[in-house]
Amino acid sequence: MLYRQTQAKLTQLTQALQEANLWSEQAPSLDAMASTAPFACDLMPLEQWLQFVLLPKMRNLIDAAAPLPTQIAIAPMAEHVWLNMPLRQNLISVLNELDMLLNESR
Repeated sequence: MLYRQTQAKLTQLTQALQEANLWSEQAPSLDAMASTAPFACDLMPLEQWLQFVLLPKMRNLIDAAAPLPTQIAIAPMAEHVWLNMPLRQNLISVLNELDMLLNESR
């Protein structure tokens, strides 16, 4: 059940990124992908981290039936990065729902 709900949130996140015109056809550089900073914030924008790091990792966990994270806080970072950007509120809402879903699964 949790996997199905999480997959639905990931699909919503993908759609929200596309609707906000934040979906990228080009992956970040290998250096950016190797970043060890939270959200790779030193080398890529949050929307790229969501698309190229979070979404694939979460889908891999679901496909492998591996444990999903139970302490996650992506929405606060999105609120910080996208402060005063009303067109990004749908993205923040989806991230908040994902945070709550996974945090309540503990």
